[in-house]
Formats: sequence, C-alpha cells, structure tokens
Amino acid sequence: MLLLDTCALLMLAGRREDIPDKAIKKLTAQTDELFISTISSFEIVLKNRLGKLILPMDAEEWYCKAVEGYAIEEIPVSSTIAMKSASLPFIHKDPCDRIIIATALEHRMPIITADQVIPQYTGIKVIW
Repeated sequence: MLLLDTCALLMLAGRREDIPDKAIKKLTAQTDELFISTISSFEIVLKNRLGKLILPMDAEEWYCKAVEGYAIEEIPVSSTIAMKSASLPFIHKDPCDRIIIATALEHRMPIITADQVIPQYTGIKVIW
C-alpha cells in the first residue's frame, strides 16, 4: 500500500521522467496498491483555478482520469484524519500536506513524494 502525495500524482500522470527510478519501480509494481487522499483533488483544482497549475484539460476531468487510469483508490478525509493533521507538530505549514501526512500515519502507509519537509515527521516513511 502506497500513498501518493499530490505532486507524485501530477508527475506520474504528466512528467514521469521527473520521478526517480526507485519511486517509479514502486509505483508500477503490481504488488502495491496505490492510494491518494481526497484532499489532493481539492489541491489540484484550487491550484489550477488560481493559475498555479496548468493542465491539458479541465482540472476535475484530469484528476478523475488520472485516478481511474492508474487504479488509485481514494481515502476520504475523515474527522480522525482532520484532527490528527491539526495535532501534528507545525513542521509543515501546508494544510493539504498535513492532511496527507495524517492520512499516512492513520493508515500506516509510506508516502511517495518529492516534498523535503514530510520526512521530518516521526513515523513517516517516504519513498522517492
């Protein structure tokens, strides 16, 4: 079981050459199920609407196609995850990343991410 950070999904579905070989091998292995927090859908659509992320199609359509195309299962942001993210040390300031970290902790999953701050959290395993 692997949890994709938003940046990992964007690279997997768009710029695979930016993903290190170690992470690509894990992402394409038939043995690991891929998961993503539903907060990533919010982050992608918001960044697109703010002009910070250019996509080849409507952001909602892009997200749905990427998740479906790579057989990624979504994990909803539950109240447990939301409260856990609010209780984390303030190492990471981005609320979306804090929710992804809390999701990884709650479900005991490693995170595929290029984010350099996420590995600073105790109990988080990062693959990149």
